[in-house]
Amino acid sequence: MTTWITICDTCKRPGWDQTSMERTDGEALAELIETAAASQAMVATRRVSCTMGCERACNVIVQAPGKIGYSLGTFEPDAEAAEAIVAYAAAHAESETGQVPFRQWPQGVKGHFVSRQVPLPDAP
Repeated sequence: MTTWITICDTCKRPGWDQTSMERTDGEALAELIETAAASQAMVATRRVSCTMGCERACNVIVQAPGKIGYSLGTFEPDAEAAEAIVAYAAAHAESETGQVPFRQWPQGVKGHFVSRQVPLPDAP
């Protein structure tokens, strides 16, 4: 089953307005995640405009149908963060429930978890 990485492409980290950047931090991170995920058969990406986590920019959501999902934030828009996010998503894809043991978390995602979403119940 495919695990999706939903990337907020409107995220702007503190101080963004004082820089001369033409694209948002979220756009920069999204591009890096898309590149890192291209070789992962069980990981897909999509961009959205705002996940309402502005205080923790840059934000992503890792989720798959029937599995626990996770919101993560406060990432730098760099290759190290992108690779850690994709590695975590790949481990999520391999997990039956979406839970990944802490010892298997890439170092780059530790300390970045914001919330966990339990899967929706099956229709009554």
